[in-house]
Amino acid sequence: MKDLNDIRVFLSVAELGSFAAAARTLAMTAPSVTRAVGALEQRLGVQLFVRTTRQVSLTAAGAIYAARMRPLLKAFDDASEEVRERESAVSGHIRLNAPLSLGQQILPDVLSGFRSEHPAISLSVTLEDSFVDIVGAPFDLAIRISGPPDDKSTIWRKLCPVRRVLVASPGFLAANGTPRTPDDLAATACLAFDAEATAETWELTSAGKKRRVRAGTNLAGNNGELLARLAENGEGVALLPHFIVEEALGEGRLTQVLSDWSPPELWLTLYYPPYDRLPIRVARFSDFFEAYVTRVRPL
Repeated sequence: MKDLNDIRVFLSVAELGSFAAAARTLAMTAPSVTRAVGALEQRLGVQLFVRTTRQVSLTAAGAIYAARMRPLLKAFDDASEEVRERESAVSGHIRLNAPLSLGQQILPDVLSGFRSEHPAISLSVTLEDSFVDIVGAPFDLAIRISGPPDDKSTIWRKLCPVRRVLVASPGFLAANGTPRTPDDLAATACLAFDAEATAETWELTSAGKKRRVRAGTNLAGNNGELLARLAENGEGVALLPHFIVEEALGEGRLTQVLSDWSPPELWLTLYYPPYDRLPIRVARFSDFFEAYVTRVRPL
């Protein structure tokens, strides 16, 4: 540890350009700082500073050594802090943003379970289906169901794929017939699930075959629960995440159609502001949430 302490003293002198300033910052005496740097130079066998009566500057060797040691020392400090945090009670506040349907169906049990394990952590939850700017918004993390991210300024963590199914009510199928291929789907009978509540195009594949179906000519919405209820009411065919319609399918209010045709894969994803290091409270919640949606209630 003496080497590490001497390196810390050396980096402080290098940053401040003064032995006296480093001594004040580190709450050490000036002779102690001088001895620490001298001992480090002796062990390395190189001169790290050029000392004059007016200034202290790094030698070429000193500049190289400082550049290499700064990130290593930071990594050491971060690792030490993380271990200390993990062995102590985690506290603090988490500001979470999540989609409305997932928030209503999945998050209550997640939040209750997490709070029982970490009662010192408080949470505030905002539910909205629109995509949030995690950098500009006041959130510690957001949950989203989406395709591959194209935002390079944030941190993304893919958790699991989200299964989507085509569904319709038994009454609708009795009146309009059960579709055998996507070509049997009329645009006026397809309900669009779109963030802007506008028409969308479904891209469906099966055994190497691809079909595109226009949806939302008559009805479109930006909320899955709304569209699921409209489908139950016989308004048409909807393409929705399975977890939204799971209960209705089990109770017979909805029926899956075209089960051998698949839409593009969507993922349940966590994303964060560009942290240097993920706060331990956020990391704990992320791990708990991932375990829940992959083991307790897979999506």
